[in-house]
Amino acid sequence: MQEDTFKDKVVVVTGGAKGIGRCIAEEFRGQGAIVHVIDKQEGEHFVGDISRKEVLEAFAAEVLGRHDKVDVIINNALPLMKGIDECTYEEFQYALSVGVAAPFYLVKLLMPHLAEGASIINISSSRDRMSQPQTESYTAAKGGIAALTHALAVSLAGRARVNSISPGWIDTAYTGYEGPDATQQPAARVGNPMDIAHMVLFLCSDKAGFITGENICIDGGMTRQMIYHGDHGWTLEK
Repeated sequence: MQEDTFKDKVVVVTGGAKGIGRCIAEEFRGQGAIVHVIDKQEGEHFVGDISRKEVLEAFAAEVLGRHDKVDVIINNALPLMKGIDECTYEEFQYALSVGVAAPFYLVKLLMPHLAEGASIINISSSRDRMSQPQTESYTAAKGGIAALTHALAVSLAGRARVNSISPGWIDTAYTGYEGPDATQQPAARVGNPMDIAHMVLFLCSDKAGFITGENICIDGGMTRQMIYHGDHGWTLEK
């Protein structure tokens, strides 16, 4: 992809201060885009909690106060992860607010200003189709944004393409896992943020012009791997 593919494009990234979101924002900037980030973490970006309606409205107003159009929206902010044993009603609602309601409302606020050829990417998770115990709040939010993706794709037909990406294990700290952590995966390694950023930029480019309403799982093949007791030394312990 050419280094100026997104030159002067206006890109909005939620949860863009660290991890996958930061990598995505940096890659867009490297392609010449004008990137607006919102995150709870302090920094030079817009600081705020996207679970709050008024924060989203203020952020959208700031973006639209500087630009008359938006080319790309990346809904990446991380929901709370708590399980049914400990998660309160309020915490579960908060996870859904960050993970589903905020992406919906941000798109709604920016929708009248979407540029021709606009693209929206929702960051889901491989947990939208599989689970570990005690992850209900996060899993529900990620399942919700995966479904929201195809709903928006249909509603915004002809105005924006909408896709989601479901990352698996992504080493956001670049720890460099080796041994069983890596070799258990069909791709023989743990993922890193660039694995996700590369797909985001592709989906937002003209090369993906016929892709919308799709969910793409980037997990090193883990969700395709069947494991039974006794396979490859795996054993069930209770």
